Amino acid sequence: MSDRAALLKGIRAWLALFVVCLVLSGATAFPLVHELRWTEDLLRALSVPEHLPGLMDWIEHVRRGLDATDAAYPFVLYGTDWLAFAHLVIAVAFYGPYRDPVRNIWVVEFGMIACAGIIPLALICGPIREIPFWWSVIDMSFGVFGVIPLYVVRKKIKRLARMTPDPVPATATAT
Repeated sequence: MSDRAALLKGIRAWLALFVVCLVLSGATAFPLVHELRWTEDLLRALSVPEHLPGLMDWIEHVRRGLDATDAAYPFVLYGTDWLAFAHLVIAVAFYGPYRDPVRNIWVVEFGMIACAGIIPLALICGPIREIPFWWSVIDMSFGVFGVIPLYVVRKKIKRLARMTPDPVPATATAT
């Protein structure tokens, strides 16, 4: 296998990992009410209330809020459906760099900017929405961990670009 083919294979593997994580993250936003009930049951089965009572209190508080919202105002949860949809649409955008990494490096850079944007969003909106700081740190970790594969991919794409000959400019004419 040539260096170029190996580099392309590595880029595609990292992109596939990122897309799978993005899709899973988005898909979990659809069944929030049921998911939180399952999470609460699992945490109780694992004796989490005895070891991490703050976490358990938070999960119970959020579950009660979602239950009340779902019972009285289910349309509010439509917002999380759109959140899930946005994750899926963004994941589709990464088909461009998967297919042609050099030409579509901007999608990877867009993803890196989005990952960086998670941090100020969590720091600003978390307190406004009364989210515990430790939970905002968990949210911010998605940006930190999300940018890692994108950074690796960007470096590999830059290296691939140096290996790829420049195309003939569109304005060049044969004489």
